[in-house]
Formats: sequence, C-alpha cells, structure tokens
Amino acid sequence: MAFPVTYLSEEKSLDMFCYQCSQTARGTGCTVRGVCGKEPTVARLQDNLIFTMKGIAAYSYHCRELGKSDPEVDAFIAKGLYATLTNVNFDADDFVAMALEAGRINIKAMRMLKNAHIERYGEPTPVQVPNGTKKGKAIIATGHSLKALEELLKQTEGTGINVYTHSELLPAHGYPMLRQYKSLAGNIGKAWFDQKTLFAEINAAIVGTSNCVLLPKDSYKDRMFTVGVAGLPGVKKVHGYDFSPVIEMARSLPDLPGHIDGQVTTGFGASTVLGIAPKILDLVKQGKISHFFLVGGCDAPLKKSEYYSEFVEKLPKDSIVLTLACGKYRFNHLDLGSIEGVPRLIDVGQCNDSIVALDIAAALADALNMGVNDLPLTLHVSWMEQKAVAILWSLLAAGVKNIQLGPILPAWVNQDILNVLVKEYGISLMGNPEEDISSAIRN
Repeated sequence: MAFPVTYLSEEKSLDMFCYQCSQTARGTGCTVRGVCGKEPTVARLQDNLIFTMKGIAAYSYHCRELGKSDPEVDAFIAKGLYATLTNVNFDADDFVAMALEAGRINIKAMRMLKNAHIERYGEPTPVQVPNGTKKGKAIIATGHSLKALEELLKQTEGTGINVYTHSELLPAHGYPMLRQYKSLAGNIGKAWFDQKTLFAEINAAIVGTSNCVLLPKDSYKDRMFTVGVAGLPGVKKVHGYDFSPVIEMARSLPDLPGHIDGQVTTGFGASTVLGIAPKILDLVKQGKISHFFLVGGCDAPLKKSEYYSEFVEKLPKDSIVLTLACGKYRFNHLDLGSIEGVPRLIDVGQCNDSIVALDIAAALADALNMGVNDLPLTLHVSWMEQKAVAILWSLLAAGVKNIQLGPILPAWVNQDILNVLVKEYGISLMGNPEEDISSAIRN
C-alpha cells in the first residue's frame, strides 16, 4: 500500500520532531523542508510502533515476574526499537508491516502471560465480587500484576487486614488460587482514573503494581507505595515483594467503617465459556441469540467515553456482551440478565485477556463452520494507551476486520493512516450508539 506524502510544512498545527533532520516543526512547519522532505505519516507510524512495543514489553514484564520469557518476543522489541531510531527507516509501508508483525508478537506475549497465570493460579471461573469495604484495616492494590497481589495476599493472610482490588486487578478474583486467601475481601472503585478521588476518600494503605498509577494527592501520598517497575515521586518503594511496610501502614490507620455497594461478576475463562458453547450454538441456531458484541479496551475520563454506557444499555436483549480491560467499568454494574442461563455480560478479564476473546471467537467460528469475520460478532474497542495499540494490531494481524474504534481516535492516527485502516482493514469510527448498533447487526 502506498501512503501519500504530506510534508511537515503542510501540517500547520503539527508540533513534531523530524527524525530525518533532527529538527522540531513548530507552527509554521519544518524549517529545513528542502533538506529532508520528512513527512509526518512516517513519524506517526514510528510512534505507533513504539506504543505497540510498550504494550508488548508490559506483558513480557509480567511474564518475567512469573519466570516466563520468550526469545522471539525479546528479539522483536530490539528490532522494533532499532527501526524507530534516527536515519534507519523512513518507509511508511515498512512500518505498517512491522506493526502487523508486532501484533503477532503481542499475541504470543499475551498467550504466554495467560498460560503463566493459569499455571500458577488455576483457570478462572465466574465469581461475584462485593464492591466496597468491610469493617477493618485495609490495603488497596491497583494495577495489573497478579504476582504482586499474590505476594501481598500471602503476607496479609491471618493479619486481619482486608485486601481490595482496584481497576485491572478485579479479574484476580476469578483465579481459584488467589480466591483461597481470606484476606482478599473485595473490589473498590472502577477504572484507573478514579484514583485521586477514591484513594483520598478511603483511609487505607495503597499499592501501585504497574502502569495506570497516577501522581498522588498529598492527602494520601504518605500511605501509598509502589512495587516493581512502578514508581511515583515522594512515594515509598516496596523492594523484593516485601510488603511489611505496607502492612505496618495499614495497621496504623483507623478501621474502615464498612460499606458494600452491590457486586460485580468476573472470571469467565475460556474453558468456562467454551464449556457452554454447545448451548450457545443451539441458542444461535434457534435465533434466541442474535449477535455477540465485544465491548472493551481502555477507558478515559472524558465525556465521549460515556458512549459505552449508552451503547450497552441500548443493545438488543437477545445479544451477548463479551468485555475485558477497564472499559468494562462503564457498564459492568448493569444487570443485563441472561438468555436461558447464558449470561448476557461475560467479563473475560484484563486487557491481556484479549487472547481469551480471540480463542472464544475462533472456537465459535469452527463450531459454526465459518470464518471469524463471518460470525455475528462485532468488536467495539475503546481507546487510551499503549497496550490498546498492541491489541488493535494483534486483532488486525489475526485477520479480524470491521472493528469499530473510538469514540476517541489514537493520537498517532492522521487522515492518511485512517484512510488505510478503513480501506485495508475495515476499521470504522463509532459515534452514535443507536446507529452503530444498527450497522453492526445489519452487517
């Protein structure tokens, strides 16, 4: 595929570093256009590759926490980083090909991490998790690291301290080996961006285990800790998974009064969903299940992101919603009911559990003797950060088409790139819930 060339000086609003001439274009455009002729599409595709590799590196890091690694994954990160260096590669089509390769590598990293989680903690099974606090001392764990949570649960067992998950650690409740710890008390809050309000209100010790930690307010900075690669200025660091300072902090704080505000369901592993696949297929054949919607991804604290609440609320009652990552917090409190015992809302886990959704789709396609793109399935992907970029390219690398993306576009996408995504991969943009639902069902 050939990209049109748009010189930096033609994008008046662009403020971007020129990889070719090592100058920065500000306002009036590239000051040395005649020297290099560098155009922004390549720079944006380079940024896209860097974002994708950040996502792969995050999953690879969590694999290494559990003693797993893969030389092909490591080799690609080196290759991809080298490709984005100054004076190495300025071909747009090369970067699209490399992004697809990155998507394939990310599938490998996600599968490695999923297998590592199952090997250590068991296959997830559905569980209803109380949302809120019990009376007593408390620690909140936020982020993605199941390894860090496991070590925290081990060290708090028998202490009387309650441990609560937040955001992307909610799916931890689905793993049998983590559920065995009595100190795992429930879940608090919703997506990552409620931290500053939530953590200020709940007088607990806090542990940030991965990305999606925010700079803390002074009101709770002294009772917050980070572990592993996570770090915040003025916040104490846990070394070697020794959570004794966190436990000491929790003990020094007053008991929480206790307040449970309903419950949420998580923990649908591939084996659970595929275990009821014959029933699902029968309901599809009878016309009692009309469509599957995968609705998930990264949430954002923006008005536009309310789209997903409205979208799920307006879905036909004979449709099934698969969800994952923190995007689910826009609607996972809703009671969507079931279709003859099959839950209408199926939370398969963290963002890395996109591999579970792919496996489920592939199994349903095989059972119905059709391709994945022929299934009555539409993917509605919300956008925010690097792992979402990696997952998008994984879906494209797996041959999945007709993904609805939005309602916020990735920052690296310009019109030239969007045109290619639409033409070559069937990407469409979301905007109006009712129109998007009608379009999905019609197609």
